[in-house]
Amino acid sequence: MNRPPQGRSFGGRRFQNGPGRSQPEVPGLATRRVAARLVDGVLSRTRSLDASLEIEHDPCGFRALDERDRALARAIAGVTLRRLGTLRTLVAGKLEKGLPKKGGLLEAILVTGAAQALYMQVPAHTAVDLAVATARADPDARHFAGLANAVLRGIVADGAPPETPGADVPGWLYARWTRTYGPEAAARIAESVGAEPALDLSVKAGPEQWATRLGGVALPTGTVRLVASGLVSALEGFSEGAWWVQDAAAALPARLLGDIEGLRVIDLCAAPGGKTAQLAAAGAEVVAVDKSAERLMRLSQNLARLGLSAATTVADAATLSAEPADAVLLDAPCSATGTTRRHPDVGWLKRESDIAGLARVQAQLLDSAVRLVKPGGLLVYCVCSLEPEEGERQIDALLARNPRVRVVPARPEELPGVEEAIDPSGYVRTLPFHFPHEDRRLAGCDGFFAARLRVG
Repeated sequence: MNRPPQGRSFGGRRFQNGPGRSQPEVPGLATRRVAARLVDGVLSRTRSLDASLEIEHDPCGFRALDERDRALARAIAGVTLRRLGTLRTLVAGKLEKGLPKKGGLLEAILVTGAAQALYMQVPAHTAVDLAVATARADPDARHFAGLANAVLRGIVADGAPPETPGADVPGWLYARWTRTYGPEAAARIAESVGAEPALDLSVKAGPEQWATRLGGVALPTGTVRLVASGLVSALEGFSEGAWWVQDAAAALPARLLGDIEGLRVIDLCAAPGGKTAQLAAAGAEVVAVDKSAERLMRLSQNLARLGLSAATTVADAATLSAEPADAVLLDAPCSATGTTRRHPDVGWLKRESDIAGLARVQAQLLDSAVRLVKPGGLLVYCVCSLEPEEGERQIDALLARNPRVRVVPARPEELPGVEEAIDPSGYVRTLPFHFPHEDRRLAGCDGFFAARLRVG
């Protein structure tokens, strides 16, 4: 009598799937399991990708991987989230009755497996076999390992579908962008989500020289831009504190304060500290305020690497009591929908209903920030959101309720290379397709809103 096979061979090692059998680790399985867990955290709306990577008790097992496998797990999760709308549609097309209930990691396993085969040049048989092995290793998904095999083989056989505008952005978010910016701009914004963003660096001095040394380009605004590759800490200039990572658009608001050498500047909601570093490097006496002591500690560590300093205060910016400053920079908490190219999980974690609540918090923070500015001083407000309730409408409402505040319009010469971001009101609104470049890997930026205000 023929015995049924007790396992399958992966890379010369045996994966035993019988009950009670020991299961030697399949090469590459641990990395795929971590990638699926990272994606599952987003799908279940419990954790952002960054939170899963940073959380102390490490529920995904990310820190247990070696450096190379951590990079691969993160890359798989990132590509999956960039293509999540398309991948979910493909999976649904192969499931007549939908996803099984109590399937554990099954959906995450399916979309990460399909992402590798369709968008990461992983051999199809490897992507499918490792996805099936990941399903077998999960207590709940193991019951559907055969289903995972059939679904993924069908998806691989069909191949990647043509790109459809907005397919990889949640419907509610794409509809908002279409209403706000028009169909053509919305499609261009959505297209940027599918592209891996460049690595942007703010340098203390000599952007042209650092661009040459690092093999990148210097943008007109002074940001050094590189094609993202390898460990940031391994790049020349990191250990000596010559630069810090900061998106080109995120570097614009601090520039609106002008010459701040010797001035006292309060940086509200300061962590992770890119803008604090800009202010300190410009010679300001900076007070960095954040309600998270842990995040302020990391900010101080980053400043120490850069050879810069700032006073730090753990406090809620909405209720902060402090001596008024010459200038205040408020980078308010927001929906972060402008960062989807760098954080493709954002749209899938947020709901449209979140925006109204965030706008109320921003209004409170703005009122507090106004009180912290000396008469005649400047306030710069910014958010990394594309939603007008958090940007233009927020400032319009502040102007209506506080006659002491007026807009100081941004000038084209202050934003070389991105003058189109200045709107008729003098507000700054960058869109993800700004900073164009013939090499798509060096194009784009985060979506930001900024307004410069004078407090009388």
